[in-house]
Amino acid sequence: MSNQAYLSVWCKDFPEDQILERFGAFLSTVPYSQSKPGFTHLIVRALDFTQTALLEEDLRAAPQDAAGIIEIAKDQLHADCAYEVRADWDLWIFEGEPPRWQRLPQPLWLSCYGPDFDEGYWQENGHLEANLGFEHLFTGHGGLLGFRQSGKPVPQSAEEARFFASMEQPANLEMYQEKTRENIRQLLEWIRHIEKALPVDRYRMWSEGEENFEARLEEILAAR
Repeated sequence: MSNQAYLSVWCKDFPEDQILERFGAFLSTVPYSQSKPGFTHLIVRALDFTQTALLEEDLRAAPQDAAGIIEIAKDQLHADCAYEVRADWDLWIFEGEPPRWQRLPQPLWLSCYGPDFDEGYWQENGHLEANLGFEHLFTGHGGLLGFRQSGKPVPQSAEEARFFASMEQPANLEMYQEKTRENIRQLLEWIRHIEKALPVDRYRMWSEGEENFEARLEEILAAR
C-alpha cells in the first residue's frame, strides 16, 4: 500500500464547548475540488477507535459545507468524541492511457479529536488532523525529485519501470518537478489559511515513508 501524508494541527486552547466550533473553522478552510465540492461523509466516534461509530452519514447525494457538517454533528458534542469527514481536493497526478498530467479530485479525510478521546490521542496527533492522500503526490517516486538523487531507482512494477524511463528525459523530469511543486504550494497555502482561521499553537506535516517530510518538501521546492 502506498504511504500516506498527514497534517496535524494543535490549537492554543480547545475547550469542550468549542470543539465543533474549532472543527467548523478548520473545515471552512478546506480547498475542496471544483468538480466535487463539499463534504460527502461524516463519522462520529466515542471513547476510542475500537468502538462502533455513534453516527455515520453518507452525504454524497447532498454534500454539505462546514456549517452543514457542524449542524449534523451538534448533538454529539462530547469531550471523548472524534469527528471525521471526507472531501476531495484537486491535485496534479500522472495517469491515463497514455499517461498525462491531470488535475483530478483526490480523497481528503479530516478529523477532530476531543481532549478525552482515546486517552488523549490529540497529544501526539493534533486536535485537528488531515490525511492528505498519497505521499508521492508531494515527494515524487523513487527519490527523483530534489537534490538527493541516489542512483537509478529500482522499479517495483512494469508500470513503474515505464514511468522511470520516461523521467530520463529532462523535459519530463522538469514537468514532474513543477507539478509536484504545485501540489506542495497548494498544501502550504492551505496551512496559511488554517493559521488565519484558528488559534494555531503549532502544526506538523508528516508521512509514513519520509523521516522528515517537511524537509523533503522544502528540498523539492528549492531544487532547480
